[in-house]
Amino acid sequence: MEEKYKQQPANCIKVVLFGPESTGKTTLSRQLARYYSSVWVPEYARDYLQKKWNDHRKTCEIEDLLPIAEGQIKLENELAQKTDTVLICDTDLLETKVYSEAFYSQSCDPDLEKYAVQNSYNLYFLTYIDTPWEADDLRDRPEERETMFNAFHEALEKYNKPYVILKGDIKTRLETAIKHIDKLLNSKV
Repeated sequence: MEEKYKQQPANCIKVVLFGPESTGKTTLSRQLARYYSSVWVPEYARDYLQKKWNDHRKTCEIEDLLPIAEGQIKLENELAQKTDTVLICDTDLLETKVYSEAFYSQSCDPDLEKYAVQNSYNLYFLTYIDTPWEADDLRDRPEERETMFNAFHEALEKYNKPYVILKGDIKTRLETAIKHIDKLLNSKV
């Protein structure tokens, strides 16, 4: 059963936009996919939770985390087969694990935790909190941005994930990300 959270082999470089809500991950994911004429994996949780909000006026609950994780990795596995260059992931299971622990009393389902740590990416882009907060139906903790940034940073350190912190305006972040992805692509050849 737990195999549904596992990455499938792919012939591409995988990068993840990683960090607190409202820090520009989706905007940058789209820009990078466009720049590289490649594919980006949207955040499955956005659609899943927006539907839950629209239908029931409820936000994320602990029982939503495994369906979100399953939907995210399924989407990633499907889209990874559509590129042989770079796959831009708007999020990953490690992000879901960080939110699980932050919002649900340090709790994380063992299957989610296993694959959050085991699934592999070439590089994480940790997005800093120097972007303006944009409220929506799902974003609910603007006062915890620094705490959440620290939690994401600690997870990358704890699990020895390769990462670069992205700061500054959209243009600066994009240029920094491109520089690092180009290095990965050049080392792939």
